[in-house]
Amino acid sequence: MIEIKNLTFKYETGTKNALSNINLNIEDGGFVGIIGPSGSGKSTLTYVVNGVIPHHFKGEYYGKVLVDGKDVFESSLTEISCIIGSVFQDIDSQMVSTVVEDEILYGLENFGVPRDEIEERISSSLALVGISNLRMREISSLSGGQKQKVAIAAILAIKPRVLLLDEPTGELDPSSSRQIFRVLKELNEKFGITVIVVEQKIMLLCEFAKTLGVIEDGKLVYYGNVRQVLEHSEHLEEIGVKCPRVASLSILLNKEGLNGGGVAVNVEEADAMVRRVLNDRL
Repeated sequence: MIEIKNLTFKYETGTKNALSNINLNIEDGGFVGIIGPSGSGKSTLTYVVNGVIPHHFKGEYYGKVLVDGKDVFESSLTEISCIIGSVFQDIDSQMVSTVVEDEILYGLENFGVPRDEIEERISSSLALVGISNLRMREISSLSGGQKQKVAIAAILAIKPRVLLLDEPTGELDPSSSRQIFRVLKELNEKFGITVIVVEQKIMLLCEFAKTLGVIEDGKLVYYGNVRQVLEHSEHLEEIGVKCPRVASLSILLNKEGLNGGGVAVNVEEADAMVRRVLNDRL
């Protein structure tokens, strides 16, 4: 679905590369989390995937980014947006209407969706994220989590194959954050939409993502399934990535020869691991 080959990019006003020699493949139907310390290049990576680079942000661009076989550099933003729908961290700046229904209608009209399809698309996209009851609500009256769902619904109405989100839970409480990830999981598993999420809440991300990519100083230093990446928790902590405590505990027990080399990725696995260690010591 998305193939990045030898990508290097430096902003026009930059003094060093924002991304350096990135090689990455994201398969159709994947659920990929992108993590890394602040300023490492995570958002820049999203910009090259959705075409904001090089079409809006200029600079020195080397390599190739293919989205469903189309070269991002040679394709228009409209072409790319038909495949990739993007949701940004600052939801208020992304909203262009005052009412939920109008927000979804805006994108459909801009993409020239036939009038006889519009009602079905609005209704189905609202239903997909569970906010049909908010259709006539003013956006200013919604909570942060509800606004995020509106933004996702507006993108889904265009029927993209990829959903790209940059820190979608950055301003949300734990309960709302989990709700958003449950929606993403359903979209991924039930409808086959490829999901790519840049996220700081690593524990939450590890619970839902299938694959993790780690960006450090513009370079992709790790890419693999969640468990494989968390095996490098010590290095991740060193570069400023706050790893799930269950993974750090696993590594600590491994060092003491108490845990057989496994890495827990959630609370349930950590509970089983600790019980096993205690039983072995008794």
